[in-house]
Amino acid sequence: MMTEEMMKQMPHMMSQAGHMMSKPVTTGAMMAGAGFAAGKGLLGTALLRNPLALLAVGAAGGIAAGFLLFKYQKEIVEGLSKATGMGKDFALHQKENLNDLMAEAQDKFEGNPPPASETPAA
Repeated sequence: MMTEEMMKQMPHMMSQAGHMMSKPVTTGAMMAGAGFAAGKGLLGTALLRNPLALLAVGAAGGIAAGFLLFKYQKEIVEGLSKATGMGKDFALHQKENLNDLMAEAQDKFEGNPPPASETPAA
């Protein structure tokens, strides 16, 4: 039975659960738990407890993953190289922005007025 104190804390606890669900790690963990529960219900506990059956299912999954990696190897390499290129561009932009901020701060520190903005005032 729920006590009166537990009833008072319920909205606060539900609010915290809502905030936790917005995090990807929590969502992934809940999806994995649901998948495990669904698989356990479909396959039964006997299959999951048998080491040879578990090894066979793992080997079949590994073969399937290897086949897909081999089949889509070019697309995977292109996607990874594009992602690393985007990361390098991001780092260069951040470095440039940091250099601009440092130069601006140095000018303020030395007492020089900042340069006039390039856009005309309306």
